[in-house]
Amino acid sequence: MQINFVKSEVPDEGSLAIGVTENEELTGLLQELDKTSKGAVERALKASRFTGAKGQVVEILAPAGLDLDRLLVVGLGKAEDFKSERAESLGSQAVARLLTSGEKTVTLLLQLPKDVDEAEALARVAQGASLRGYRFDHYRTTQKKTDKPTLAKVNIGASDVAEAKKAWRAAEAVTKAVVFARDLVTEPPNVLYPEEFAKRARKLEDLGVDVEVLGEKEMAKLGMNAILGVGQGSERETQLLIMQWKGARDRNAQPVAFVGKGVTFDTGGISIKPAAGMDAMKYDMGGAAAVTGLMHALAGRKAKVNAIGICGLVENMPDGNAQRPGDVVKSMSGQTIEILNTDAEGRLVLADALWYCQNRFKPKFMVDLATLTGAIRIALGLDIAGLFSNNDELAARLLAAGKAEGEELWRMPMGERYDKLIDSPIADMKNIGGQFGGSITAAQFIQRFVNKLPWAHLDIAGTAWAEEARNSTPKGATGFGIRLLNRFVADHYEA
Repeated sequence: MQINFVKSEVPDEGSLAIGVTENEELTGLLQELDKTSKGAVERALKASRFTGAKGQVVEILAPAGLDLDRLLVVGLGKAEDFKSERAESLGSQAVARLLTSGEKTVTLLLQLPKDVDEAEALARVAQGASLRGYRFDHYRTTQKKTDKPTLAKVNIGASDVAEAKKAWRAAEAVTKAVVFARDLVTEPPNVLYPEEFAKRARKLEDLGVDVEVLGEKEMAKLGMNAILGVGQGSERETQLLIMQWKGARDRNAQPVAFVGKGVTFDTGGISIKPAAGMDAMKYDMGGAAAVTGLMHALAGRKAKVNAIGICGLVENMPDGNAQRPGDVVKSMSGQTIEILNTDAEGRLVLADALWYCQNRFKPKFMVDLATLTGAIRIALGLDIAGLFSNNDELAARLLAAGKAEGEELWRMPMGERYDKLIDSPIADMKNIGGQFGGSITAAQFIQRFVNKLPWAHLDIAGTAWAEEARNSTPKGATGFGIRLLNRFVADHYEA
């Protein structure tokens, strides 16, 4: 789907979508269109009880007096509450309605409140359109013609086309990164396994990212028995993916670091999961996809920062060589872990990956992302991810970035009362903490491998995959975390 920025005016073909804030009266462009249509627009809006509230959409087919196939009016909410994030819904709502409608071209016009940066808002419109139009049709061979996308061109009206294009360049780099990550998550597990994931990550070298991959022999020499234990039941070789983007003026300056859980398929191992819904466990590498996508975004927009991305890539399978409940493994840190549940494997992956990251790169902080616990889905639902941290400043910055990008986080508690729940009678710790507070005890486990380095853990088990379409995300892989972390870096860590 092609995105263009054009002079802001009503087109003479295709469809038109207008984003408006809440108002009891027709204003601006809508008022002009109503006159041209001899009151048809106002009648349609009144019949639909349209007020401009957030999420409202009215579709008028072949509006009288206008050379348009359709007119969409999209509500953006109250003007005083308007932020660039709201603009995104104009693009996403329009594309959701028109993608397979038979329409080929739509023009998007945005009626902005005062004191809103037009270029930034229009870049968000474009981002909403691009991301909502995401499709993964690689394996479809019998799709009906009526189900295939027809929308090929999205024109976005701007008073200053050059400024809008400039703002879109950076946003487009992030958008491409989200699409890259969504593709990784959506691929079936027989196609995307640890070695294939690492192979695809090497595409980032074209953007200037240094990519290195460690295999099982190298990891064994380093003592990474926690992650290796997870993968020992699989025929697929475990990998450690290491990505470096050196965009700061001083290429040797202290980097920021992001670590992802990349379980390309999770059966649960010997503690096998129920059959129902196990197919969804292909997205248990959503954290690694987000980290890889973030590195794609930073390199794509030439971010002025040194950044490290590390992903532990593994498949958790239950063969005769698989790790058993009751086993004890020694992690790279030297700490020993009693394995009580082989389905609590993501924290084992992160334990060695985080230890390796801090030892080798000495970063300013580490943020890890993982589809870690079902407990976080119960606690926060499917729209907000859990945030755990040992540093208030780091947590506050992540919360603010998430809110600005529409990828919200909620900070969860941590502390000694939870930490003692993972003490083991025969090892330094056990990998589960009991029936209650499962997402918290998982975070406490991870914290034992970060020392006192500023660290945050994002449990994205509820947000990495959308059970139904919402906002700029069709049903399926979301790429959650890339946009919020990109903003987090841009706002605080670029030279």
